[in-house]
Formats: sequence, C-alpha cells, structure tokens
Amino acid sequence: MARPSAPGPLVLVQDLVNTLDVETGADTLATPEGRAAFGVSEAGADAARRLREALRAACLAHAGHAPPAEVAALGTLLAQAPLLTTVDPADGSARLTPADPASLTARVAVAVALGSLDGSWQRLKVCEDETCRWAYYDRSPAGRGRWCSMEVCGARAKMRAYRARRAGE
Repeated sequence: MARPSAPGPLVLVQDLVNTLDVETGADTLATPEGRAAFGVSEAGADAARRLREALRAACLAHAGHAPPAEVAALGTLLAQAPLLTTVDPADGSARLTPADPASLTARVAVAVALGSLDGSWQRLKVCEDETCRWAYYDRSPAGRGRWCSMEVCGARAKMRAYRARRAGE
C-alpha cells in the first residue's frame, strides 16, 4: 500500500495483520514461507491466525469503529505471553523482552506494550473499507486517518458517497 510502515516493533503487528488479504482471501500464513517470516510452524498457524484477527479487531477499534468481541480476546492472548524486564549491567538501562523470543505472541506483546507507552499503538489502525481492512500506521497530524491509501480506498469511499448523494437528488 502507499503508506509507510509502522515505527519500531509495531511493524511486526502491522505485518502480521496484513498476512490476510481480505479482498482476495489470500492468507500468507497458509504458506511455509509466510509462516517462516513470523517463526510460526504449521501447527502454530491457527494460533497465529487467532492473534492476527484479535489484533485486527483492536486496530479497527483504534480507527473509531465499535470494538468487536475479539478485542477482549487480544488481552487474553497477550496475557499468556510472559515478558521480562532485562537490565543492562553496564549502564542500568532496562528493556522489556519476551521470555521466549521464539514466541510470536510474546514478541507481539512487547510491541504492543512499547507502543502503548509511546502512544504509537493507538495510531496503528485498520482501513475503514470493509473489503480491505489492511493495517496501516496513521501519521496524519490529528491522528484521524481512515484509509490505508487515500488513492485507492479513500477514493473508492468518496466515489461511493458521491454516487449516493447523486442518487438521492
């Protein structure tokens, strides 16, 4: 899509949500290469899909839509991912890390936690277009972006609204 990637660790969340092309139904997690990109085995693909859809629901809520029940599922999924605070003995700096670096859920939990701290998590949204639902990072000054791409989904929505107004005249 036309928008740049999310910052820092949130790119993992954005990439995971975008493993499903809602319009075509193509699911990258259905392929060995797609799963390998996230460190997911074939046996773990269903869990990765549940995580993906819970993330999509949260990002849809970030875009101002009524949060579906799946948002609650995200909290449950992330609660199962143990995280650690590691301290650098050289300078005393602390970092949040997954207890199991191979766990996709734990890596996502770190990304969400860090994004929550700096405010970037709320700007990771899902396109308003029901046939798209692509995740994008809203870099608009007011944080009110609605579409993954103004040139594609935004233009379609504006054209539909225009046609509806014309039909009502």
